[in-house]
Amino acid sequence: MNLILGSIIVTVAVLGGWAAHGGQLILIWQPYEFVIICGAALGAFIIANPMKTIIQVFKAIPRLMGGSTYKKDDYLQLLGLMYEMFSKARKEGLMSIEADIEEPESSPLFEKYPRIAKNHHAVEFICDYMRLVVSGAMNPFELDNLMDIDLETHHEEAAEPSHAVARVADGLPAFGIVAAVLGIVNTMSALDGPIDKIGGLVAAALVGTFTGILLAYGFVGPMSSALERRAEEEAKFFACLKACILANVQGYSPQVAVEFGRKAMASDLRPSFAELESHLRGAKE
Repeated sequence: MNLILGSIIVTVAVLGGWAAHGGQLILIWQPYEFVIICGAALGAFIIANPMKTIIQVFKAIPRLMGGSTYKKDDYLQLLGLMYEMFSKARKEGLMSIEADIEEPESSPLFEKYPRIAKNHHAVEFICDYMRLVVSGAMNPFELDNLMDIDLETHHEEAAEPSHAVARVADGLPAFGIVAAVLGIVNTMSALDGPIDKIGGLVAAALVGTFTGILLAYGFVGPMSSALERRAEEEAKFFACLKACILANVQGYSPQVAVEFGRKAMASDLRPSFAELESHLRGAKE
């Protein structure tokens, strides 16, 4: 909704202000200027990025219309899943969760938390590190370092679409100047024509500069920031997961281990202690 609402506000403010000032909206409609600017920006985007990043960008932008990926319910389900997994391992032994982490798609434990089960990155992270916990191959310090390396790599990959879109935003004003220069060249070739035709050509050239700047700072740049915020939200989700697993490995009880995860959450999504306790009590029942 933020993407749609913000785009409407930018468009209405710019075009509405122009019209209220006495401008004629038809003068801004210069389709060939749009073709030059958007086509050049798209071509440069394709040249600059590998196909993997290009696909990620085209998949990520439509998701901006759906709001935040991670909501309070996602965190509650995550903490509930980790609590049950830690409790099962403590009561029945670490080997009791082996079937859950080896085949999570058929695990009754994961089936109870569908929002987590659908997040294949989170499921993979949980299963990978709980396998190491079950095997006893690493101490908490080593596990912490390995998680940091894993999460840093994952965050860099998740942030790449935002960086790619930011580079497009940086180039759009320059492409607007390219369109304007081409418009001026067109104007120079028509200097012996009627004055109204020359004025129209100059106006079209200036629209090129206007379009490049507006697209860069009104739409594409903010989209880049939104994509970056999405990557940071995902990093925060995995930081919560990491805190839970490390606390469990260090010997804390399941209740305390998920409390570590709760404290790692953003304040606007963090449930209260009583709210989490009530949720875990429901999981027990």
